[in-house]
Amino acid sequence: MKKYQGLFFDVMVDFVSGLLLAIAFYSFAIPADLPMTGVSGLALIFYHLKGIPVGIMTIVLNIPIVLFCYRILGKKFYMNSLKTTVITSLMIDSIGPLLPQYGGELILAALCAGVLCGIGYAMVFVRNSSTGGFDFIMMAIRYYHPHLSLGRIAFVLDFLVIVIGGALIGNIDAVIYGIISNYLYSVVLDRVLYGTSAGKLTLIITDFPNEIVRAIDESAGRGATILNGTGGYRGENRSVVMCASSKKEMYNIRKRAHEIDVRAFVIIMESNEVIGEGFRMPNDTGY
Repeated sequence: MKKYQGLFFDVMVDFVSGLLLAIAFYSFAIPADLPMTGVSGLALIFYHLKGIPVGIMTIVLNIPIVLFCYRILGKKFYMNSLKTTVITSLMIDSIGPLLPQYGGELILAALCAGVLCGIGYAMVFVRNSSTGGFDFIMMAIRYYHPHLSLGRIAFVLDFLVIVIGGALIGNIDAVIYGIISNYLYSVVLDRVLYGTSAGKLTLIITDFPNEIVRAIDESAGRGATILNGTGGYRGENRSVVMCASSKKEMYNIRKRAHEIDVRAFVIIMESNEVIGEGFRMPNDTGY
């Protein structure tokens, strides 16, 4: 039963993602004549160079990508991607042409297209899936270079396609707006993917570590770790309470720490990603 519930949720996410992408493409990107990215953008380049139809070239380019990435990413990811590709493509082609087209400022069209694409694709990646094409390449690069974020990889790949395609078409304005949209897409993609598991890391140097640990547990429901430290100036032994929390919980933790120890030295840092109990678990997603 749990398996079918997960599948149902995945399908719903694909539908919502497809709707967002349909709005991004048909309501903003296409009316603004923004350059195409991904495999479709490469196919368009071959069309301008050799006159090969875009649809046929898109299929031809996808074949080696699928075969190569299948061995790296595995059957489960491939099947998830096949499901997502079918659903999002149907949503884009069926709903997209019915949507109203934006005819205002090109910069606003580029911004809206970038934000909607970032959210739409991030929803797919969070569910350990993709929409095929360049998504496979992005995930394969991420597999070999896990320190790179998907947003950065997407920006570099699409940037190259936009610049080459724009040089062939000769529309510099479209290239500039396309780069702006692509940059915003990559930023939103990373923010949605990694921002959901981001938080705050609080370090509290205090003479009352046990009392502060209990206060953190009672007020925020978070565990904490007591570290042994040595003061650099006087060489005294000091205790350091370390606690990972959400941004909202951090303010309460800081308040309770100073209520217990007014002389506590509190350091608050950004944590881009927190993995473990109470946060995102290692096997929650595949990105």
